[in-house]
Amino acid sequence: MPAERHSSAAQTVLDAAGQFLSSFKKPGAILVAVSGGSDSKGLLLALHEVIGGDGLADFSLCACTVDHGLRPESAGEARAVAAFCAVHGIPHIVRTWVGDKPQTGLQAAAREARYRLLAEAAEDTRAICVVTAHTANDQRETIVMRAGRSQPDAAGLSGMADGVLFDRRIWVLRPFLCIERDAIRSYLAEEGEAWFEDPSNTNRRFERVRIREDLAERTGSANTGAGLERLQSSGRAADLVSRYAKEFERLIIRLDPAVAENMDNSDCRQAVLSLVAITGGKTHLTGKETARRLAAFLKRREDGRMTAGRVVIDYRRTGVYLYREARELPDIVIGPGDSEIWDGRFRIINRGRSPVRVGVVQNRAEVVARLIAAGCPEAVAKRAAHAAPDLSALGSDSAAVEPVLSLYDTFLPRFDLMIADRIAGLFGREPYAAAPVHDVLTEKSAYT
Repeated sequence: MPAERHSSAAQTVLDAAGQFLSSFKKPGAILVAVSGGSDSKGLLLALHEVIGGDGLADFSLCACTVDHGLRPESAGEARAVAAFCAVHGIPHIVRTWVGDKPQTGLQAAAREARYRLLAEAAEDTRAICVVTAHTANDQRETIVMRAGRSQPDAAGLSGMADGVLFDRRIWVLRPFLCIERDAIRSYLAEEGEAWFEDPSNTNRRFERVRIREDLAERTGSANTGAGLERLQSSGRAADLVSRYAKEFERLIIRLDPAVAENMDNSDCRQAVLSLVAITGGKTHLTGKETARRLAAFLKRREDGRMTAGRVVIDYRRTGVYLYREARELPDIVIGPGDSEIWDGRFRIINRGRSPVRVGVVQNRAEVVARLIAAGCPEAVAKRAAHAAPDLSALGSDSAAVEPVLSLYDTFLPRFDLMIADRIAGLFGREPYAAAPVHDVLTEKSAYT
């Protein structure tokens, strides 16, 4: 469609779609998450128009609607999206979140279910990525929400990344993070397309809705340059991990005090807090108050111990040792042929024919001996061994054990790919999958 048919606002939408498609290392199938709201519908239509108008025949689109089953209207909305896609010749599939829904933490559970279903759909359609329609409006809301829970220069204040690796298997890309919702709606209106309004978007019970209403009069990018700064900081933190961190038997990390004591520096803080989260099997960095306590403890440069995020931080002259606190450790049963994550730290695959139980190791002497042989102080080894998994029921030929980096393994923002790869290497794991696009978070990206 010729550019002159569009207003400047609508053309901005098409330009963003074109720039996104031009960033791919190689063309392929793209799975677009479409709810029927204005943002996702505009994204799908813009990508479809650019592919059709610019001779990008090597790209193909498939739309996927996730029906969470939380509202009686959702199934009808999914059918309406299917009809819209049929008019434009775009394949469409529906994935439904089945099973019991949690009474608490529903939004977080729905988010993880949505990404899991999209990842499965991407595999089924052989898509090289999933794209979602998060906008500049969503970005501003996210930053304001995080600001109240973070230190002034915290990593999260850079907002959402324009690329997230989900579950170590599929990249979820966000090409509209610098596009205003009003521009998308202008584009749809010019195309004569309507959209659905999710009633949860006006429910003030949700923090995001309250923030959205407070920000209603603001426009403009909320994180100019912040994404690039975070990427660069992540690179520097990755170098600190390579130079100053050592791992022992996947149970202990020793960090050079020169890094640990310098948490006023944002790069050092990211390195320390990332390693603490992974040692504790956590999916998020520790909160700002705990981080302050930890920084104050390390600044004293005195031998001693404190706990933070299920982790013991053991300060000694030979280094700062991080190991899992010996409490709230799970006892799980792994069925034959199944895999389970134990304590957020180890993925255990049972290749045998019988179920096995995995709890805390009983024969700690063997674990302690291995740790000491690897160069760990005896006192540290003895304490850390209390939080080791008992793998004695697993035969060497019928099991596989892999370290889990809970901080990154489910949602890995492109910002943090470098430090995640460096920590994966520290634990003897392969690097994470590279993004399918060029120039993510460079000076030519949406973050400048």
